[in-house]
Amino acid sequence: MNWKVTIKLDLKDLAFLNSLWRNWSIKPPLFLRLVFPGTAWQEKVTEKKVFLTFDDGPIPQVTPWVINCLKEHGMVATFFCVGDNIRKHPDVFQQLRDNGMGIGNHTYSHKKAWRSSKADYLLDVDLYSDYYRANIFRPPHGQLYPWWIKDLKKRFSKIVMWDILTMDYDVKLGANDIVNNVINNVRSGSIIVFHDSIKSMPRLQSALPIVLDWIKKEGYKSALFSS
Repeated sequence: MNWKVTIKLDLKDLAFLNSLWRNWSIKPPLFLRLVFPGTAWQEKVTEKKVFLTFDDGPIPQVTPWVINCLKEHGMVATFFCVGDNIRKHPDVFQQLRDNGMGIGNHTYSHKKAWRSSKADYLLDVDLYSDYYRANIFRPPHGQLYPWWIKDLKKRFSKIVMWDILTMDYDVKLGANDIVNNVINNVRSGSIIVFHDSIKSMPRLQSALPIVLDWIKKEGYKSALFSS
Protein backbone atom coordinates (compact mmCIF):
# COMPACT_ATOMS: atom_id res chain seq x y z
CA MET A 1 0.00 0.00 0.00
CA ASN A 2 1.23 3.50 -0.80
CA TRP A 3 2.52 5.09 2.41
CA LYS A 4 0.67 8.36 1.73
CA VAL A 5 -2.61 6.45 1.60
CA THR A 6 -1.76 4.75 4.89
CA ILE A 7 -1.25 8.09 6.61
CA LYS A 8 -4.56 9.39 5.33
CA LEU A 9 -6.36 6.32 6.61
CA ASP A 10 -4.72 6.69 10.00
CA LEU A 11 -5.80 10.32 10.23
CA LYS A 12 -9.36 9.42 9.25
CA ASP A 13 -9.38 6.71 11.88
CA LEU A 14 -8.08 9.18 14.46
CA ALA A 15 -10.78 11.70 13.56
CA PHE A 16 -13.41 8.96 13.89
CA LEU A 17 -12.09 7.95 17.32
CA ASN A 18 -12.03 11.58 18.48
CA SER A 19 -15.62 11.99 17.35
CA LEU A 20 -16.63 8.73 19.04
CA TRP A 21 -14.92 9.73 22.29
CA ARG A 22 -16.63 13.13 22.25
CA ASN A 23 -20.03 11.48 21.76
CA TRP A 24 -19.28 9.07 24.59
CA SER A 25 -18.31 12.00 26.83
CA ILE A 26 -21.54 13.87 26.11
CA LYS A 27 -23.76 10.81 26.58
CA PRO A 28 -21.91 7.81 28.07
CA PRO A 29 -22.89 4.48 26.49
CA LEU A 30 -24.48 1.67 28.48
CA PHE A 31 -21.36 -0.50 28.67
CA LEU A 32 -19.40 2.37 30.25
CA ARG A 33 -22.11 2.94 32.83
CA LEU A 34 -22.09 -0.75 33.77
CA VAL A 35 -18.41 -0.47 34.72
CA PHE A 36 -19.46 1.55 37.77
CA PRO A 37 -22.23 -0.41 39.52
CA GLY A 38 -24.08 1.43 42.25
CA THR A 39 -23.71 4.86 40.63
CA ALA A 40 -26.52 7.00 39.17
CA TRP A 41 -26.33 8.03 35.51
CA GLN A 42 -30.04 8.62 35.00
CA GLU A 43 -32.87 8.84 37.52
CA LYS A 44 -36.00 6.70 37.34
CA VAL A 45 -39.00 9.03 37.09
CA THR A 46 -42.70 8.70 36.36
CA GLU A 47 -43.07 12.16 34.81
CA LYS A 48 -41.06 14.56 32.65
CA LYS A 49 -38.26 15.59 34.98
CA VAL A 50 -34.61 16.44 34.46
CA PHE A 51 -31.85 16.86 37.03
CA LEU A 52 -29.79 19.98 36.39
CA THR A 53 -26.37 19.93 38.02
CA PHE A 54 -23.44 22.34 38.24
CA ASP A 55 -19.88 21.38 39.14
CA ASP A 56 -16.85 23.11 40.65
CA GLY A 57 -18.32 26.20 42.39
CA PRO A 58 -19.20 28.21 44.28
CA ILE A 59 -17.54 31.03 42.31
CA PRO A 60 -18.52 34.69 43.02
CA GLN A 61 -18.29 35.71 39.35
CA VAL A 62 -20.54 32.87 38.17
CA THR A 63 -22.65 31.10 40.79
CA PRO A 64 -24.92 34.05 41.76
CA TRP A 65 -25.70 34.61 38.08
CA VAL A 66 -26.61 30.92 37.68
CA ILE A 67 -28.87 31.08 40.73
CA ASN A 68 -30.70 34.10 39.33
CA CYS A 69 -31.05 32.45 35.92
CA LEU A 70 -32.56 29.34 37.51
CA LYS A 71 -34.94 31.43 39.64
CA GLU A 72 -36.10 33.43 36.60
CA HIS A 73 -37.11 30.13 34.98
CA GLY A 74 -38.64 28.67 38.14
CA MET A 75 -36.08 25.86 38.32
CA VAL A 76 -33.74 24.28 40.83
CA ALA A 77 -30.42 22.51 40.43
CA THR A 78 -27.90 20.53 42.43
CA PHE A 79 -24.48 22.11 42.85
CA PHE A 80 -21.57 19.73 43.35
CA CYS A 81 -19.30 22.12 45.16
CA VAL A 82 -15.57 22.00 45.73
CA GLY A 83 -14.90 22.18 49.47
CA ASP A 84 -12.08 24.70 49.18
CA ASN A 85 -14.41 27.00 47.23
CA ILE A 86 -16.95 26.75 50.03
CA ARG A 87 -14.19 27.76 52.44
CA LYS A 88 -13.16 30.73 50.30
CA HIS A 89 -16.67 31.89 49.38
CA PRO A 90 -19.03 31.05 52.26
CA ASP A 91 -21.40 33.90 51.40
CA VAL A 92 -21.90 32.58 47.85
CA PHE A 93 -22.38 29.06 49.20
CA GLN A 94 -25.02 30.40 51.57
CA GLN A 95 -26.88 31.85 48.57
CA LEU A 96 -27.22 28.31 47.21
CA ARG A 97 -28.75 27.12 50.45
CA ASP A 98 -31.00 30.16 50.85
CA ASN A 99 -32.41 29.60 47.36
CA GLY A 100 -33.26 25.93 47.87
CA MET A 101 -30.56 24.44 45.67
CA GLY A 102 -29.24 20.94 46.23
CA ILE A 103 -25.66 20.51 47.45
CA GLY A 104 -23.28 17.65 46.66
CA ASN A 105 -19.72 16.75 47.63
CA HIS A 106 -17.19 17.19 44.79
CA THR A 107 -14.16 16.57 47.04
CA TYR A 108 -12.33 19.31 48.92
CA SER A 109 -9.65 20.10 46.31
CA HIS A 110 -11.22 18.78 43.08
CA LYS A 111 -9.02 15.74 43.45
CA LYS A 112 -8.48 13.36 40.51
CA ALA A 113 -8.97 9.72 41.49
CA TRP A 114 -6.59 8.40 38.84
CA ARG A 115 -3.72 10.39 40.30
CA SER A 116 -4.41 9.53 43.93
CA SER A 117 -4.18 6.68 46.37
CA LYS A 118 -7.49 5.59 47.85
CA ALA A 119 -6.44 6.83 51.28
CA ASP A 120 -5.55 10.32 50.00
CA TYR A 121 -8.70 10.51 47.90
CA LEU A 122 -11.05 9.54 50.73
CA LEU A 123 -9.24 11.95 53.04
CA ASP A 124 -9.98 14.74 50.58
CA VAL A 125 -13.62 13.62 50.35
CA ASP A 126 -13.91 13.65 54.14
CA LEU A 127 -12.21 17.05 54.48
CA TYR A 128 -15.14 18.53 52.53
CA SER A 129 -17.42 17.53 55.39
CA ASP A 130 -15.68 20.02 57.68
CA TYR A 131 -17.53 22.70 55.69
CA TYR A 132 -20.75 20.94 54.72
CA ARG A 133 -22.07 17.42 55.19
CA ALA A 134 -23.59 16.41 51.86
CA ASN A 135 -25.54 13.20 51.23
CA ILE A 136 -24.57 12.87 47.57
CA PHE A 137 -21.24 12.77 45.76
CA ARG A 138 -19.83 13.28 42.27
CA PRO A 139 -16.19 12.42 41.47
CA PRO A 140 -14.27 15.24 39.75
CA HIS A 141 -13.79 14.61 36.01
CA GLY A 142 -15.93 11.49 36.44
CA GLN A 143 -12.78 9.67 37.53
CA LEU A 144 -13.43 6.73 39.83
CA TYR A 145 -12.16 3.23 40.42
CA PRO A 146 -15.02 0.73 40.64
CA TRP A 147 -13.46 -0.88 43.71
CA TRP A 148 -13.66 2.46 45.60
CA ILE A 149 -17.43 2.66 45.26
CA LYS A 150 -18.08 0.53 48.34
CA ASP A 151 -16.17 2.98 50.56
CA LEU A 152 -17.94 5.97 49.04
CA LYS A 153 -21.36 4.34 49.48
CA LYS A 154 -20.66 4.18 53.22
CA ARG A 155 -20.42 7.97 53.17
CA PHE A 156 -23.16 8.94 50.69
CA SER A 157 -26.66 7.85 49.78
CA LYS A 158 -25.95 8.39 46.08
CA ILE A 159 -22.95 8.66 43.75
CA VAL A 160 -24.10 10.83 40.87
CA MET A 161 -22.56 10.63 37.40
CA TRP A 162 -24.40 11.97 34.33
CA ASP A 163 -26.60 11.24 31.35
CA ILE A 164 -25.57 14.41 29.49
CA LEU A 165 -22.28 16.30 29.78
CA THR A 166 -22.82 19.71 28.18
CA MET A 167 -19.09 20.25 27.50
CA ASP A 168 -19.55 23.93 28.45
CA TYR A 169 -15.91 24.06 29.58
CA ASP A 170 -14.59 23.32 26.08
CA VAL A 171 -13.22 26.58 24.64
CA LYS A 172 -13.42 25.11 21.12
CA LEU A 173 -17.22 24.98 21.34
CA GLY A 174 -19.76 27.76 21.04
CA ALA A 175 -22.98 28.36 22.93
CA ASN A 176 -25.00 26.65 20.19
CA ASP A 177 -22.93 23.49 20.63
CA ILE A 178 -23.75 23.45 24.34
CA VAL A 179 -27.46 23.93 23.63
CA ASN A 180 -27.46 21.16 21.03
CA ASN A 181 -25.61 18.77 23.34
CA VAL A 182 -28.58 19.04 25.70
CA ILE A 183 -31.63 19.18 23.42
CA ASN A 184 -30.37 16.39 21.16
CA ASN A 185 -29.89 13.98 24.06
CA VAL A 186 -32.30 14.89 26.86
CA ARG A 187 -34.94 12.45 28.10
CA SER A 188 -36.98 12.02 31.27
CA GLY A 189 -34.64 11.38 34.17
CA SER A 190 -31.60 12.86 32.46
CA ILE A 191 -28.83 14.11 34.74
CA ILE A 192 -27.34 17.13 32.98
CA VAL A 193 -23.91 18.55 33.88
CA PHE A 194 -23.02 22.23 33.59
CA HIS A 195 -20.16 24.04 35.35
CA ASP A 196 -20.42 27.23 37.39
CA SER A 197 -16.81 28.06 36.61
CA ILE A 198 -15.02 31.05 35.12
CA LYS A 199 -13.80 28.88 32.24
CA SER A 200 -17.35 27.86 31.31
CA MET A 201 -18.99 31.26 31.80
CA PRO A 202 -18.53 32.63 28.24
CA ARG A 203 -20.61 29.74 26.84
CA LEU A 204 -22.84 29.23 29.87
CA GLN A 205 -24.07 32.82 29.87
CA SER A 206 -25.52 32.43 26.40
CA ALA A 207 -26.48 28.75 26.45
CA LEU A 208 -28.11 28.28 29.86
CA PRO A 209 -31.11 30.61 29.35
CA ILE A 210 -31.81 28.96 25.97
CA VAL A 211 -31.60 25.47 27.47
CA LEU A 212 -33.87 26.38 30.37
CA ASP A 213 -36.41 27.99 28.02
CA TRP A 214 -36.38 24.86 25.85
CA ILE A 215 -36.74 22.49 28.81
CA LYS A 216 -39.71 24.47 30.08
CA LYS A 217 -41.31 24.64 26.63
CA GLU A 218 -40.98 20.85 26.24
CA GLY A 219 -42.85 20.28 29.49
CA TYR A 220 -39.93 19.16 31.66
CA LYS A 221 -39.62 20.13 35.31
CA SER A 222 -36.33 20.37 37.19
CA ALA A 223 -35.86 18.19 40.25
CA LEU A 224 -33.46 17.59 43.13
CA PHE A 225 -32.08 14.20 44.12
CA SER A 226 -33.78 12.39 46.96
CA SER A 227 -31.60 11.61 49.97
